[in-house]
Amino acid sequence: MSTIKACIFDLDGVIVDTAVYHYKAWKRLANQLGFDLSEQDNEKLKGVSRVRSLELILEWGGVTKTAAEQEELAAEKNSWYVEMISHMTPAEILPGAKEFLIACRHAGLKTALGSASKNSGTILDKVGIADLFDAVIDGNKVSKPKPDPEVFLKGAEALGIAPANCVVFEDAIAGIEAAKNGGMKAVGVGSPGVLTAADLVVSGLNEMSLEKLYIL
Repeated sequence: MSTIKACIFDLDGVIVDTAVYHYKAWKRLANQLGFDLSEQDNEKLKGVSRVRSLELILEWGGVTKTAAEQEELAAEKNSWYVEMISHMTPAEILPGAKEFLIACRHAGLKTALGSASKNSGTILDKVGIADLFDAVIDGNKVSKPKPDPEVFLKGAEALGIAPANCVVFEDAIAGIEAAKNGGMKAVGVGSPGVLTAADLVVSGLNEMSLEKLYIL
């Protein structure tokens, strides 16, 4: 009998892909400051906090700003990002994600979101799947970034399920590490060559099934 009782999902890259909106907002900020931001540069910002992302972008552009100015710039970038995601639709859910969430719930498994994003609630509402999660733990409820397991441990706690009975779905190396640091199983969403510490790797949730889940 499987010991798995709950699934905890990262948001970006697992359920939806908002990376394009982050890139557009950061690129707009860079352009405003007099330089450009390439897609290659943007890749280096994956899984990096808003504050650290801004620091890196300013370094790349050779621009110096005071702490107060940096705070204003980060807020400006976020306002542009929030404006863009406010127009998201259910069509932007990644293939298989909604179907797998529904399958988990029909099987009696608890579901939670575990994301560093402070805009998770808005995104879930816009794409129409907020009701598929029993708990949402996001950047408004945690202070420690992955690979610290705080976000996933809080998710397990909110669900009332022991960490050992939880499986985390993540697309980033730091997220897989966070799951492991929290004593949970981890399914990587992406490349097996990158997410080497995961218990299982799939290219997307359209490749996931309850059968694969139960043999972890």
